[in-house]
Formats: sequence, C-alpha cells, structure tokens
Amino acid sequence: MADFKTLDPLLHSQLRLAVMSLLISVKSAEFVFIKEKTGATAGNLSVQLDKLSKADYILVEKSFKGKKPLTTCSITKSGITAFEAYVNNLKQYITH
Repeated sequence: MADFKTLDPLLHSQLRLAVMSLLISVKSAEFVFIKEKTGATAGNLSVQLDKLSKADYILVEKSFKGKKPLTTCSITKSGITAFEAYVNNLKQYITH
C-alpha cells in the first residue's frame, strides 16, 4: 500500500479550499467577489478567511472604497506552497 501523506486539515474544509482555489488563480479578490463565487454567508466566510490569514495562507487587507469598507484577499507564498502540497497529496490518493 502506498504511503499516504496527511491532507492539510486547514485546506480540507470545502469553503477554505474554494477560497484558496479562487485566490491561486487571481492576483487578489474582494470579499464580495469571494462571497458570490463560493456562495458562503458573510459571517462564515469571515471566520474562514480569518483562519487562513492566521495560518499565513492569505493576506487580508482592509481599506475603504469611498465611504464603504473594502476587504481584499490575496494568497501568500506559504499559501501557494500549502495549496500545491495539498493538491499533490490528493493526487496521490486518487492515483493509488
């Protein structure tokens, strides 16, 4: 039997994986865009973004667009590394 590597539990969550998949394909994304693409509630998405940010997988920047608050997220180098490792480990499960 193949030696399976552990899947990163932080990325194994459906919503966090969706966020990372989205961010790896774009330079950065606004909170509203991520919310629309993932179908998540604002509250749940905020919690999951916080978890990814604390793990240094994403960078969350808060600013203003006119008078409205604007939250923008981008993936970090360690986030890219973690995502790629997750995908490679998942491929190992699929091919063995």
